Amino acid sequence: MPSLTKRDLIVDITNKLSHRELTQTVVTEIIDQFMETVTEKLCAGEKVIIRNFGVFQVSEIKAKIGRNPRDPGKDIKIPACAVVKFKPGKELKAKVAKTLPIIREKNS
Repeated sequence: MPSLTKRDLIVDITNKLSHRELTQTVVTEIIDQFMETVTEKLCAGEKVIIRNFGVFQVSEIKAKIGRNPRDPGKDIKIPACAVVKFKPGKELKAKVAKTLPIIREKNS
């Protein structure tokens, strides 16, 4: 399944906003600053809410005991860690829900 890279995103935005005379360099700076700001806010424990898109927030995964598949009798301590979770907004959910036929076609 194809994926969208940062480079693809920059080219796509530059092409869609060509009437604004934005260069790829400017669009790259904007995207880099966006990602840096989101990262800073998440690292500070804040939620990042982008209306009509979704919410990014940091959650804690508690410490737990795991098993080594090669040595199932031995316990492994897995430490607690922080992870980023994303909850899509209403509009994003609605648009993605309409893509089921496209996804099924690509997977068959």
